[in-house]
Amino acid sequence: MNALLNPRVLRALLPPVSFILLLAVIFIVQPRAMSYLGLNLMLNLALPIALATIAQLCIITVNDLDLSIGGFVSLVACIGATVLNETPLLGVLLLVLCIAAYAGIGALIHWRNLPSIVVTLGLSFVWLGAAILLLPSPGGSAPAWLSGLVKLKTPLVPFAILASAALALAVHLLLMRSSFGTVLRGAGGNPQAVRRAGWSLLRAKMTMYALCGFFGVLSGLTLVGLTTSADANIALRYTLLSIAGVILGGGEFTGGRVSPVGAVIGALTLTLAGSLLSFLRISPDWQIGAQGAILIAVLALRALVNQTERRAA
Repeated sequence: MNALLNPRVLRALLPPVSFILLLAVIFIVQPRAMSYLGLNLMLNLALPIALATIAQLCIITVNDLDLSIGGFVSLVACIGATVLNETPLLGVLLLVLCIAAYAGIGALIHWRNLPSIVVTLGLSFVWLGAAILLLPSPGGSAPAWLSGLVKLKTPLVPFAILASAALALAVHLLLMRSSFGTVLRGAGGNPQAVRRAGWSLLRAKMTMYALCGFFGVLSGLTLVGLTTSADANIALRYTLLSIAGVILGGGEFTGGRVSPVGAVIGALTLTLAGSLLSFLRISPDWQIGAQGAILIAVLALRALVNQTERRAA
């Protein structure tokens, strides 16, 4: 019992407890959602949001913030629905160049000591403009193999949940359980120590930005596979959702303190929140504000836990 009351344990339990409570409320409001089909419908778009959240987590790990991930995911979706479908090799090349561009942005921010918020805000207009040039109006078509993959029907548990769990585990092992991940987190938590140990901060930041681009590409491809078409504005809201998911999952804006597992659970929680608001027949115009209220409530609880931890220390 005392172990459960430990502030660190409470902080770690807050994301899954929030998810479970929200799921319980949904089941009470709409009992028919308590089924394979119900979960699949509610969490159908959870995987692209979870991938975008992990992309944001990579940037927050090095004490930066990416305000362009929504536009980037939209661009990738447009590439997936047009070039990748019509000319696969050219499409793959463009996606690789997108990842390389993210790594280059990380290098530029580090070399010139530029504020990431300003750089990525400007970059968001670049991604959006490229997406509009590529697909001026909604349309395109997802490759058949991509749609078949992301719409795979798995037994017992929906594919979105299994894929999200695999994503959380893979990133957790990379960032939290490997020596390489320790260096990457150290670039945000204690850059001086990393530099004294002989590691390149430039390489670490470029790696994290490249990983952000990689997960952003996966997010865009997953999204277009699920929706079967694309739009230049299809994922713009992912920017705020990804930041909220990381913070909701226990991440901090500074110090390299992140939780891949918590971030994925945070993304799933935000997805469920949208479903709950729909069940409650709340107007779409109010849903963003209601989601923000849920986020504020959870963050207030976490602030209380952190205050308790500081007092205990």
